[in-house]
This record gives sequence, C-alpha cells and structure tokens, in this order.
Amino acid sequence: MFNIVLVQPEIPQNTGNISRTCAVTGCALHLVRPLGFSVDDRYLKRAGLDYWDELQIHYYDSFDEVEAAYPDSKFFLFTTHAERNYSDVKFCPGDFLVFGKETAGLGQDIIKRRWGDCVRIPMRKNLRSLNLSNSVAIAVYEGLRQNSFLGLV
Repeated sequence: MFNIVLVQPEIPQNTGNISRTCAVTGCALHLVRPLGFSVDDRYLKRAGLDYWDELQIHYYDSFDEVEAAYPDSKFFLFTTHAERNYSDVKFCPGDFLVFGKETAGLGQDIIKRRWGDCVRIPMRKNLRSLNLSNSVAIAVYEGLRQNSFLGLV
C-alpha cells in the first residue's frame, strides 16, 4: 500500500509498533540508519509481536539513499514545522510517508530541501509532538481511508 520511512528511529518499542501497523495494512517499512537500537532488541520484537514474517522491511544508510532508489516516487515528509495539514493532500498507493527520529524529527536540511513535500498533523500550540507510532498510524489510516481501504477487509 504505502511505504513508511523512519529516519534514524531511536525507540525500539515505537519501531516495533510501527512494524505491526505496516504488517496489518500491507505497508512496506524503510529504516534509515543509524538506528537507536539493535534489530535484535527484545523490546522491538515484543512490540511487533509475531508479525515480523508478514513485514516487508528495507534498510538504508541515509535518506538520500532512499530518494535515489525511488526517484519517481511521491514523498510526504511529516514535520511539526509544516504549514499544510496531512488531511489536505491526496495519498496514493506507493507513496512514501517519511518520519524523523523521536527526539529531533527529520532535521532542517531535509525539511528545507523538501519543503514542498512537508505536511503536519495538527495539534495544540506549545506542545512538542505526538508519539511516533501514533503519528504513523494516523497517516497510514488517512491514506487508507482516502483509497477506500484498498486491500483490507
């Protein structure tokens, strides 16, 4: 369905939860190193439950590597700094939904370079951000809703 990109995720439980969301929705997961944990981490495995064999997962050494591998794809970068809401864009199967690390987001270099692709999830002012796994779930299910939950029962 969609491609979920986590740029330098730090918390294994979040990545495990996101892995589970990807598995049950048919989304591929793309992890950009460095990771803040080992892929053998027990918390990562526990959060993902027994869905690991149902997950399509890819690893990269940089976000540039992801972009180079999919040059004709559409990317949506989720950041609290964006002006456009995620619900104001049209998500299509195959799109890449990109999320930054829990403590620092995507970083200003990526945001500046891809400003036109940035979207935000609305929230109250003066609060930092939502939990990463919650943000991914919100985005994935909005995309699924827009596509009539294609492929799901």
